Amino acid sequence: MKVAVVYTSTTPELIADLERELRSVMPADVTIANYQDPSILAEVREHGYVTAPPAARLISMYMKAVSEGADAILNVCSSVGEVADAAQDIAKYTGIPIVRIDEEMCREAVRLGARIGVMATLQTTLEPTKNTVKRVAREMNKHVTLVDALVDGGFGLNPEEFKQLMTKYAGEINDQVDVILFAQGSMAYCEQYIHDKYQKPVLSSVRFGVRALRKALVAKGLLPE
Repeated sequence: MKVAVVYTSTTPELIADLERELRSVMPADVTIANYQDPSILAEVREHGYVTAPPAARLISMYMKAVSEGADAILNVCSSVGEVADAAQDIAKYTGIPIVRIDEEMCREAVRLGARIGVMATLQTTLEPTKNTVKRVAREMNKHVTLVDALVDGGFGLNPEEFKQLMTKYAGEINDQVDVILFAQGSMAYCEQYIHDKYQKPVLSSVRFGVRALRKALVAKGLLPE
């Protein structure tokens, strides 16, 4: 069995977290194929939204994974999550599911509370994640209030500096929210730290995305229930 992990940008922490989670829920002999194109996120940041050229390059990565024998695809970048949504028809046609890393996380946030804090280092990630939370809340027939926490200056910091900055911004929204959601998979290593600091549910996408990927493989009959 082969799973494809599609990145638009990576950090060592994100790759390590994903690899660990994948190995914990997948058979030992699964092949993990990584696909990366950092120019996609760079262009999205430059324009402030997903324009046609980076969307096309992302879809090309999906199709490359399909042509190279992937049984399922995990889309890691939340900034381009809506491209993954748009590609669902072709995913159904090919029989190769494209799983968003963040959708099940957003559903869990809606289950846990009506006031949801959304933390991100990039505006281009914040808005698509909020759109996803609002969409799944409608599907679940729930009303939610979203509180933004744009972690200014967080992109590119080393892990310890980033953890301290996340603590600062989480503290600013803590009293306004029932649950804190991390919009970027690269934030996952801060999850337990922020939870311990503020004693509030904190969700990051890596563990939810990997389990959604496994569920997609179960639905295909490639893994047992």
